[in-house]
Amino acid sequence: MTDAVRRRFLDAAVVPAPPPWHQVACAAVGGLVGVGFAPDPASGRELLMAVSHNGHGLFDPADGELLARDEDPASLYPDDEELTCPGPGLLAGRAVRIAGLYGGGLHTTAPDGWSVDIVAPDWPSERVLLSYRASPYTAAEQQGWWHIHHNTVSELRATGFSPSGAFLVIATTSDVTIWAR
Repeated sequence: MTDAVRRRFLDAAVVPAPPPWHQVACAAVGGLVGVGFAPDPASGRELLMAVSHNGHGLFDPADGELLARDEDPASLYPDDEELTCPGPGLLAGRAVRIAGLYGGGLHTTAPDGWSVDIVAPDWPSERVLLSYRASPYTAAEQQGWWHIHHNTVSELRATGFSPSGAFLVIATTSDVTIWAR
């Protein structure tokens, strides 16, 4: 990272995500290990699972509603090389891939040109940049990218889009923030 790019990231203020994005929820999830998206087998809508040291929570990313919670200590951590955990509620009996403490990753691009980047110009403090058909690394000015999250207290676990690109999540060790469009 060049000094000019580093300075651009350091100077960028945290701003709300631009339209059509809107923040749906910021849910406290202490001891978060990871998150993953999975389709509801009945309706096909995308659901968000959060895995913590205290259990699994299933959220509707469209409105942030907590749909189910499972506190089974035998299933709290990914148990295979696929990084899957059993889903609660509507996803009971299904393995859900997660991204977070043990690896893995969410989609960093959406089908229509949105992308998300994690940068750390003053590591270990990390920033999340949302961009639309622009690169925050090459833009001469801040056009087409927005600094939407600055992580200074909790450790960033995962960030990314749902498979359809309709939802964006930022997961830290203490909370899950969801945007929708």
